[in-house]
Amino acid sequence: MRLLLDTHALLWFCEGNPALSAAARGAMEDSTNERYVSLATPWEVAIKVSLGKLDLQVGFDALFPGVLDANGFKFLPSAPDHYRALIPLARHHGDPFDRLMVAQAQVEGLTIITCDSQFSAYGVPLLW
Repeated sequence: MRLLLDTHALLWFCEGNPALSAAARGAMEDSTNERYVSLATPWEVAIKVSLGKLDLQVGFDALFPGVLDANGFKFLPSAPDHYRALIPLARHHGDPFDRLMVAQAQVEGLTIITCDSQFSAYGVPLLW
């Protein structure tokens, strides 16, 4: 399976947060899956930390790329096709980071690991 990890899923995985579903954790731990993190994720984390909206249990430098490397997660390179897919994308979700993840999943044929119910309106495969 080819997976794209939503930001909260990645953070909950790293923190051992029980809010992460067993199915999501299992898929994230399964090294036979291709597990990607959008380049939007460290950008989103940095912005939320700088605004005081997010406290990291794992330091930013330890998370990017340390935790990713340690778990076999790869950054999904951004491509013009991802941004082009944003143009016709319906506005079911207002969060620009999440909209980019939806576009990336559509273009790359990825399943998004997320508990965000707004993603379902886009018809992309979801796992939770």
